[in-house]
Amino acid sequence: MAEIKLENIVKKYGKAIATNNISLTIRDQEFMVLLGPSGCGKTTLLRAIAGLDEIDGGTVSIGGKNVTNEPPRKRNISMVFQSYAVFPHLTVRDNIAFGLQMKKMPEAEIKTRVNNAAELLRIGDYLGRYPAQLSGGQRQRVAVARALAMPSDVLLMDEPLSNLDALLRMDMRAELKKLLHDAKMTTVYVTHDQVEALSLGDRIAVMKQGHILQCDAPLQVYQHPTDPFVAGFIGNPPMNLLKISQLPAEFMATMHAPSNATLLGIRAENIETHAAPIAGALQGQVIVAEPLGSHNLLTVQAHGQMVKVNTRPDDYFAPNTSIWLQIMPSKQCWLT
Repeated sequence: MAEIKLENIVKKYGKAIATNNISLTIRDQEFMVLLGPSGCGKTTLLRAIAGLDEIDGGTVSIGGKNVTNEPPRKRNISMVFQSYAVFPHLTVRDNIAFGLQMKKMPEAEIKTRVNNAAELLRIGDYLGRYPAQLSGGQRQRVAVARALAMPSDVLLMDEPLSNLDALLRMDMRAELKKLLHDAKMTTVYVTHDQVEALSLGDRIAVMKQGHILQCDAPLQVYQHPTDPFVAGFIGNPPMNLLKISQLPAEFMATMHAPSNATLLGIRAENIETHAAPIAGALQGQVIVAEPLGSHNLLTVQAHGQMVKVNTRPDDYFAPNTSIWLQIMPSKQCWLT
């Protein structure tokens, strides 16, 4: 079992609080994504799990054992860094074998583990090459293979795909998801990319200023954010957040809003568009129309607020035309 339990983790850098009393349980074999903007504390939390930084408060447990005061080498973890961290003077084979050699494993076991990891990452033909002879994607595969070759309980990944171009990131994302599903390792993955988070994670912990605002399954975080920051950070475009006070009373009468709600959240794809008035719809004016191939993205001004709306490619509304927006039933989200 490799459950990770964080209790009341505090880490300070001078007067700045990087993680503010964070508690989180990561289940055995779960893929947990720590998501948030730069400076939110996600990498600090990862380093606390790894033992790379001494924390100022709280406890870290792995597999039921308190490892708060244990050095990284005694935590039975593997890490993949953003910068690849492969040794330029070593071949691919020796890079993958490095940690195993440090543990003084038998040569036969090292060879087996290196070959198995290289085969999984599809770099078996490059074992005799040096990093300078590899592409960025291949070097990243070497870093992942090195981590998977280690007999560890936990895999920690710090923005491992951020140095790759967009197309290669998409390919590596799919490969990584299948690979780690098959490996059945407890994985903690740090990223600022919400597409990576939604596509990879079993759960996503969305962070801001040293706090976890919401931790849930990707679809739950996307469809039912519990905080305005989460709603605005997840999704492209972000969720529309409309001030209830600016919406017509007759429209709100049909929406059954909770008494404490101040914002109506709705995704761009959950708004139906009409060229003529329709009961229960908001009237607006198209400000910008962006044809994007698979759909059109409209920016609509409605009752003093900007609303992003997705329409079908053949459902085009020119700028300055009137439009009626109908909120799809049960798709709205109420926030305070």
